[in-house]
Amino acid sequence: MGHKRATLADVARRAGLSKTAASMVLNGREGTRLSAEAHQRVFAAAEELGYRPNVAARSLRTRKTATIAFVSDIVATTRFAGDLIRGALDAAREHDHVLLIAETQGDVAFEQYAIDAMLDRQVDGVIYAAMATRRLTVPPALLAGPVVLLNATSPEGLPCVLPDDERAGRTAAGALLDKGHRDRIAIIGRNRLKETDPEVSLAAGARLRGIHDALDEAGTSVHREVSCPDWLPEHGYAAMRTLLRRPDRPTAVVCMNDRLAFGAYQALADAGLSVPQDVSVVSFDDDPIAAWLRPGLSTVALPHETMGRRAVELLLDGRAAGPTVVPMSLRRRRSIASPA
Repeated sequence: MGHKRATLADVARRAGLSKTAASMVLNGREGTRLSAEAHQRVFAAAEELGYRPNVAARSLRTRKTATIAFVSDIVATTRFAGDLIRGALDAAREHDHVLLIAETQGDVAFEQYAIDAMLDRQVDGVIYAAMATRRLTVPPALLAGPVVLLNATSPEGLPCVLPDDERAGRTAAGALLDKGHRDRIAIIGRNRLKETDPEVSLAAGARLRGIHDALDEAGTSVHREVSCPDWLPEHGYAAMRTLLRRPDRPTAVVCMNDRLAFGAYQALADAGLSVPQDVSVVSFDDDPIAAWLRPGLSTVALPHETMGRRAVELLLDGRAAGPTVVPMSLRRRRSIASPA
């Protein structure tokens, strides 16, 4: 048969039954009219031919099962995940659909099993999600039916939903410029791998471009940049200490995410300096802890709930192509003031 996809007709032919009878057996709708042996022949034929009911051939509009698969790497156990999933759940419910959620933890074998199980349940489409905004390799099984990538892109150029990280970079820098910071704005969190490898991150390079563009347009540039091996609090702490050892310490810092900012706050406190009187701080993500920091951290929020909702809407609409970019808005708190 080569690589041609097995059809229901192929299965029926091999089992020696009509297409209708084979369909009823496979869909569990056949009464007792066929013998157990005939049932076995149908299932054996389907197995041998690698037959899978064609999800793509059915229009989403027919909504045969009203279920959507939500497959992710590590979304469900992370603090932002709740928002991605909540947005998707809300939109699914509004459209009378149910979400089947599987988390793979990056285990390829389990991912294959989960995807097969979901496709066998005749889902109307799949949302394939990533925790960190990055380029993914989409499992081949998903390419046959409707799929929307959430917080990710793919080499195939599938429909995807992404946060607008470049505009977010402009927003963060603009918040400092608006308060009169100009010549001593530093960046904490440069990272070559995150900035150059799309499979690691799409956010880092985009945020950086936005920051630089906003400063260029204001006729200024970044005063100093500190690289960090990762975007964790301890790296933000070390980077801030590095900046404070210089005689011309910055009046403001842009941290590439909130966790770096937590560490930067700690380093400033240890040095007897205060936010924002001595140094203003702005960052990205709106991690739940950002509002709890004292003073509250001004940060450009990841719109995860809106993104989850958009992914479901695009999947059910069925006409999406290329990226859908969702704006990120500034959560204004008390970490930015005019330079002393």
